[in-house]
Amino acid sequence: MTATRTLDWTDQLVDQMDRHWTGQLRPRLEGMTDDEYHFSPAPAPLTTIAWRIGHLVVGVLGTRWHSHFGGPPHDYMTHTYAGDAAGGLAQLDLTYAAWMNGVRGLDAEALARPIGEAEGPWAEYPMAALVLHINREVIHHGAEMCLLRDVYAHTH
Repeated sequence: MTATRTLDWTDQLVDQMDRHWTGQLRPRLEGMTDDEYHFSPAPAPLTTIAWRIGHLVVGVLGTRWHSHFGGPPHDYMTHTYAGDAAGGLAQLDLTYAAWMNGVRGLDAEALARPIGEAEGPWAEYPMAALVLHINREVIHHGAEMCLLRDVYAHTH
């Protein structure tokens, strides 16, 4: 007889992000200086760690925290961007924790439900697709931040 096991998709989605956040990304950002935070090794379109943190805080995590879990409004035009590394990391930690707390509260039914008009043309996609997208965005931009820290360390 084959035993069947119900897969907890919320746990899987949270585990994917938390393992990356606690095991890789967040430890790599510890001790970041203000110079690293604002370091620009080349002209645009290469952006700074400060820009990447602002993007995650506002456009990736903050707006979704607001739209899907009742957090405060976040938008690029009115956000007060942190001028230093400590402030930027504090904003990142806050919005990451708030988003993840919301995700932890989703059950299978909520993950399958359409995400709604807040996500524009993706309104009919399931919430699970948005969670996966946010996971990819944090992993992607986090890797860029780590790379910029490495470039900074090897040029200064």
